[in-house]
Amino acid sequence: MTQPLFAPFRLRSVTFPNRIGVSPMCQYSSQDGFANDWHLVHLGSRAQGGAGLVMMEASAVLAEGRISNGDLGIYKDEHVPKLKQIVSFLHTQGAKAGIQLAHAGRKGSMSVPFDGERLLKSDEGGWTPLAPSPVAFSADYAVPQALDEAGIQAVVSAFAQAARRAEAAGFDFVEIHGAHGYLLHEFLSPLANRRTDNYGGSFENRTRLILEVAQAVRGAWPDRLPLFVRISATDWMEGGWTVDESVELARMLGNAGVDLVDCSSGGQVPNAKIPVGPGFQVPFAARIRKETGVPTAAVGMITDPSQANAIVANGEADMVLLAREMLRDPYWPVHAAAALGEPASWPAQYLRAAPRGSQTRKAGE
Repeated sequence: MTQPLFAPFRLRSVTFPNRIGVSPMCQYSSQDGFANDWHLVHLGSRAQGGAGLVMMEASAVLAEGRISNGDLGIYKDEHVPKLKQIVSFLHTQGAKAGIQLAHAGRKGSMSVPFDGERLLKSDEGGWTPLAPSPVAFSADYAVPQALDEAGIQAVVSAFAQAARRAEAAGFDFVEIHGAHGYLLHEFLSPLANRRTDNYGGSFENRTRLILEVAQAVRGAWPDRLPLFVRISATDWMEGGWTVDESVELARMLGNAGVDLVDCSSGGQVPNAKIPVGPGFQVPFAARIRKETGVPTAAVGMITDPSQANAIVANGEADMVLLAREMLRDPYWPVHAAAALGEPASWPAQYLRAAPRGSQTRKAGE
């Protein structure tokens, strides 16, 4: 009997070969938003490792929507050819390919983390970040410029255009980044959103932008292909965004044509007290799935095959996404299959290294 973690999962016309996904992880290795051979090898190796879903990192829909000057982008047509090459390789390994569409908001115009994570100077190409309100993330970040309604509509349009580019690159799904203190999450949370217009104040107003983006992307993205949204289910801070609000938002997103909610948390303020531990965010995915009927993905310190399998088996989430564990071990799915007694999906070129007596199959079968 197939273990739940290795059962196929279908959304719209796309069937993921298993429930294991590579979470989007910024590589800070781009120039002017362009993907390069680092991204090909980084993502390609995870697809070789047997993940059913490989998601490209947060990719800015506007140049000023980057976190840093090393961020990946999908804000111009010239970005598409290299993305298409990467997607093509992921497909040869049997993985479904996705990309996370993002806008950094007030967390933008920073150096890459390897350079000390500091505010970029103007002569380094720094820019003025955009946000719902002129409230800095911390003393180390720039005070952002508040978006006016024309700027908001430009953001909505940019997400839709990015979705069209993602289709041209051949991605199987796209994910809207509404988490971790970036622009769409900033509009959701009273900790960052001090507006008094139609985009601030009430729950209805604070959710307006992410719903407009979801509707615009759904309209631009082929109906046959799935749409994900990542949310921070809670800010872990009094006066911030709450789990109850996340449940209601997930219900609204489902009605807007979103197929899966990717449940993370935090990132809105630097002083939140987050009780980090194995699977600490799984209850968010479980509650949203149970109360709304919208499929979910769980993420956050999921490292053990039995732990991941139990999440799916118990109906807490439909998929599990791994981040740091996939950096440590690109072949985690192969090793998880062996641990759970499942046939492991090895690249044909590597079958000679498969453990003797283990069940194996060529990647993509």
